[in-house]
Amino acid sequence: MKNRNALVGVLSICGLLFLSPLGAHATQVERNTPPSTSITLQGDVTGNQNNTYIEVPFRVPAGLQRVTLTFHYTEKDKHTALDLGLMDTSGLRCWSGGNKTVLTVSLSDATPSCLPGPLPAGTWNILIGVPNIRKDVTSHYTAEIYFTRSGLVSDEPAILRVPLRKGPAWYRGDLHMHTAHSDGQCANQTGEKVPCPVFLTVEAAARRGLDFIAITDHNTTSQYDVMRELQPYFDKVLLIPGREITTFYGHMGLLGTTSYLDFRVGSRSVPDTNTLLRNAQKLGALVSINHPDAPSGEICMGCGWTPKAPVNMALITAVEAVNGGSELNGTYGIPFWDKQLNEGHRLTGVGGSDNHNALSDPERPSAVGNPTTVVFATELSTTAILDGIRAGHVCVDASASPDRVLTMTAQAANARAQMGDLLQAPPQTSIDFQVKAIHAEEGTISLIEDGNVLNIPASSTAETGTLRTQWTSDGHRHWFRPQVNGPDGKLWMIGNPIYINWSKTPVTTK
Repeated sequence: MKNRNALVGVLSICGLLFLSPLGAHATQVERNTPPSTSITLQGDVTGNQNNTYIEVPFRVPAGLQRVTLTFHYTEKDKHTALDLGLMDTSGLRCWSGGNKTVLTVSLSDATPSCLPGPLPAGTWNILIGVPNIRKDVTSHYTAEIYFTRSGLVSDEPAILRVPLRKGPAWYRGDLHMHTAHSDGQCANQTGEKVPCPVFLTVEAAARRGLDFIAITDHNTTSQYDVMRELQPYFDKVLLIPGREITTFYGHMGLLGTTSYLDFRVGSRSVPDTNTLLRNAQKLGALVSINHPDAPSGEICMGCGWTPKAPVNMALITAVEAVNGGSELNGTYGIPFWDKQLNEGHRLTGVGGSDNHNALSDPERPSAVGNPTTVVFATELSTTAILDGIRAGHVCVDASASPDRVLTMTAQAANARAQMGDLLQAPPQTSIDFQVKAIHAEEGTISLIEDGNVLNIPASSTAETGTLRTQWTSDGHRHWFRPQVNGPDGKLWMIGNPIYINWSKTPVTTK
């Protein structure tokens, strides 16, 4: 709101509404709190306004992607009850009664009892219903209204970004799954295949003990509205906004934003994959390549990574190293990942179940959480999880266990690195590697150097669940990542690399 003088109050007498000048009932103050602009509205509701409706106007600027309202009032101990609603320029947008203190509406999602959709510029109103206030009581209300121009979760008001759990930890999740909002199907009550509700996917994740999931339906944003409803109920499972950008030349995970992204690669508006990736970068989204080594054509239309022109890999953050069911058909993304690493592209290896049926047997491939992406993050929030992925502090549990974790550190003189980190080591520098396979002691630990299994010297120690070895730097660029295989040779876990003598600047290709 640009006009600081447009401060108005609202008074309701005998059911008639009229605007009063500043000083009557509501005052409005504007301030900048990047990345959102917020205003504060304050006013009083008195006993003679019992059983009336009060409209408190405010101006909404153009170009918004989200409007969020918080509302608090006094005198509840005297049985004052105020119901809360929101009206846009056309009419009622929310009506929550008295059970909510926070309302949010955006282009794609909204608080239950609110409608998502376009956010027209102009005069909106807070709608206050007064079912009860005593004659001799005056209740003071305070409303904070936040205007957000971005679809990034990290740009939402803090009241919408409260972490589900605080403190650093290894958090377990699934970054790739589908529901009724694209091609997810499951059996209904009579056993027929029908579009599978989002609730069943989240419930399956909760049953598996996952800390986070990303619902990644194909190209659509409609699932976000359901997620906004489910998140308060599932207060132990973080629901990360995501989608699978499905093109004719490859599929990509898009995480962390609710903004629309034009996916039509080959069209006039999106002529090539690089244009799509640059548009995703403008949104601030995290992009990963999904199942890059999957077949394409009629077997799986557009599933493999087959862009017509070279892609600037600096615009991509991650690659799906393990996709649900990979062990059955040999389409791991690991060879593709290794190739990109050898070409100098630092891509974080992640996993995704690619689940399409939330009711599938948890023991079967592609069940929710199989594989599990395990991220070391500062807290359980969308921003922290995505930051952990960007940092490469990730391992993939291909066995979908409830608690396996793979860690690796490298020590050179006074410098120390963990998975995802860079470490500078001049020639003849000795580096001590330590790999730990937690809750996988019976597995075999390997160390991969530049795509090849490192020949571990006989002098190295291989304790149960731990590998310690040394390596002498030649001064050139290398990468090392850990891996654990079960007694039958099946992949159990794979970790992200530590990068030796790499530049901090990503390698770009045109």
